[in-house]
Amino acid sequence: MIETPNTSGASDGEKTILVADDETHILNVVSLKLRGAGYRVLTACDGQEALDIAVREHPDLLITDYHMPMLSGLELCRRLKQDPTTAGIPAIMLTARGYHLEELETKQSGIRCMMSKPFSPRHLLLTVADLFTGKAA
Repeated sequence: MIETPNTSGASDGEKTILVADDETHILNVVSLKLRGAGYRVLTACDGQEALDIAVREHPDLLITDYHMPMLSGLELCRRLKQDPTTAGIPAIMLTARGYHLEELETKQSGIRCMMSKPFSPRHLLLTVADLFTGKAA
């Protein structure tokens, strides 16, 4: 786990976001953008590491890739949803272009939004902000 410190002066009530992706460059870009927006960022390089961190840290949001070693992003979300202590953690799923999950499957897994790669970091930040303010579906 890598914790990316927040240097923007956010309050103690800052939101914690867990980012899980096995592609280091995506992990770094997403973490940098989120930290710059004032979020506390935790990172994981595979699904099992993300599950362990989520159970221990209880982040406010999970941003995860679909295809990862050890545990897919979908299985990660399913396991978090099954655990009463982590069931309320919403997720944003990053997917390869054109990949689609059924709406029922995403809702049952706690996935609030799907984003195709490549994605705009600005759009991701707006989506995160909307989730935290209740504007996102």
